[in-house]
Amino acid sequence: MSRTRVSSLLPDFPWDHLTVHAERARQHPDGIVDLSVGTPVDPTPKVAQQALCDAADSPGYPVTIGRATTRQAAIDWLERRHGVTGLGLDQVLPLIGSKELIASLPGHLGLGPGDLIVHPALAYPTYEVGTALCGATPMATDSLTALGPQVPALMWINSPSNPSGRVLGVDHLRKVVEWCRERGTILVSDECYIECSWEGEKPVSVLHPDVCGDSHEGILAVHSLSKRSNLAGYRCAFVAGDRDLVGELLAVRKNLGLQMPEPQQVVMKAALDDDAHALEQHARYAARRGVLRAGLEDAGFRVDHSEASLYLWSTRDEDCWDTVSWFAERGILVAPGAFYGAAGRRHVRVAFTATDERVAAAVERLRG
Repeated sequence: MSRTRVSSLLPDFPWDHLTVHAERARQHPDGIVDLSVGTPVDPTPKVAQQALCDAADSPGYPVTIGRATTRQAAIDWLERRHGVTGLGLDQVLPLIGSKELIASLPGHLGLGPGDLIVHPALAYPTYEVGTALCGATPMATDSLTALGPQVPALMWINSPSNPSGRVLGVDHLRKVVEWCRERGTILVSDECYIECSWEGEKPVSVLHPDVCGDSHEGILAVHSLSKRSNLAGYRCAFVAGDRDLVGELLAVRKNLGLQMPEPQQVVMKAALDDDAHALEQHARYAARRGVLRAGLEDAGFRVDHSEASLYLWSTRDEDCWDTVSWFAERGILVAPGAFYGAAGRRHVRVAFTATDERVAAAVERLRG
């Protein structure tokens, strides 16, 4: 009996292609400076560590819908920090990190062969993974007119963008919401970098009343605490928005046993309730960003977009793999723009999530 291996349906895991360059970078006498992945390196905030300790005695099963106090903390944070109003407790669902939701959401909402799923031209690869897993058809575009008469079942947007740091303005977001509602297209906004903004227009949630009016119909927003609160290892995230869509996700996830562990739910509430640690982390990243951007520009690179997120979208107008090789020779590992679609082939993504010492080392090597 033959069977289809699920792995054969998926694109190659991008970071496997960086292995040779990573090995070369590690040969540097002072070791590698890895700026390829936006992994937090600073301590998990004390408020989160204490919350985990306090909730460590947790022998029972958690519930999929999550603790009411955790969901309320998400609602309060969205209103306090991002002006989102009108959400109820049944419009929020905790996640075991945002990546698992992005990869599973199309299938969990019943999409499959014959359905079109649109993602940005420059895109986090997991959007395409989720499309492949459910057998739907992917399309990479930032243009609504490019779709012509096609009506997507689902559209992903990502602001601030990974990898480019581009921020979509209120007028643009409102137009996308209206377009999707007119056609019955589910709109899902990946807003994991919404608090990582540095210059220009402040990122706005698709759930903000200036964007979606007084209704969240047809819209979901995905949020993560990995970057804001250095909680990547805790897998703390949530999705919020349309009541019926959240309810459908909940019904499916109950059957699959997708439950955020109870201690992590307590941590997420504590982290969302506390803005002080997030502001301190924002200041750290802002300082690293300024140092690294100056070093890249002094070395002849142009930084495009990058108003937000944790990356500098950099180019010197050559094939991205040539740029990756150039960095590796200096002991620095960066991500090729081709990982994020054909539109990124002449850029590299440079993360500024390394320690102050490693960022300074990278800048020194750029000068050499």
